[in-house]
Amino acid sequence: MAHAIEAPAGVTAEGQTSHTQNRFSPYQLRMLHGGINGNRVRNLRGMSHLEAWDVRRQLIRVFGFGGFSIDTVSLDLVSERESKTGERSRWTIVYRAQVRLTLFTPDGRKLTHFEDAAAGDAVNQPSLGDAHDLAMKTAVSQALKRCAVNLGDQFGLSLYNNGSPEPVVVFSAAHPPEEWKRVEPPQPEPEDPPVQPEPGMAQDGDGGEQVSEVQAQEQSVETPMEALRRKVNNGWRDATALEQCLEEARAHGLLLEQVGDGMTVEALLTNRINELHDASMGRAA
Repeated sequence: MAHAIEAPAGVTAEGQTSHTQNRFSPYQLRMLHGGINGNRVRNLRGMSHLEAWDVRRQLIRVFGFGGFSIDTVSLDLVSERESKTGERSRWTIVYRAQVRLTLFTPDGRKLTHFEDAAAGDAVNQPSLGDAHDLAMKTAVSQALKRCAVNLGDQFGLSLYNNGSPEPVVVFSAAHPPEEWKRVEPPQPEPEDPPVQPEPGMAQDGDGGEQVSEVQAQEQSVETPMEALRRKVNNGWRDATALEQCLEEARAHGLLLEQVGDGMTVEALLTNRINELHDASMGRAA
């Protein structure tokens, strides 16, 4: 859960100051109350998300260069698992990161900070070093995005509302409209092209962080078990396709591989094929 600590509106170490001097400026509030530009949102497998680099860009736009700091409070290895296919090793790594996002006024006084945590993984990587690097980066990036979402719609809060870019904050009693609506937006307002993953990187399949193109190519080489799993998923409603999968499993010596709850590949496929045949006979009757 995120935590925010904010200084009192009218008090600083130097004494009394104005409400806006020690808090957000009217123009910052205008930006924060606006809806997110749809070009900043990426959608993968039906899940809307922001790229970590775009979150940093928006932090610079709203708070300025040096107007915020990002600190990794902790970064812990959760799991390191090696799997082998023949002589080739694959690595799955998981890290947990705790990150603090701190915001400052233009003259350097602290406004507030948020802390949040996230886990990040790197699955089935051919290089142990790259796997650690990717998992750490993903955990830190995800934790940063969770911190930033406390700043509202510009940082992805509305995306939790079924992926919608429409504002969900709209109003804050602490920042009444007369405090910021008098400030006109810049003309013309910047129009961002659609956000893309980092250059030279390929997006992974679950909307998380990136993997390198070399890693993506490596991961595209399926092991026999991975290929079998894919074919079973695709042919789950087709008895003929599953019979072919059963023969393929026999040819690769995979019949006794465990697939969960102590069930073997052979038992899983045989039971499913029988279910489909029984259902087909029932419809025919």
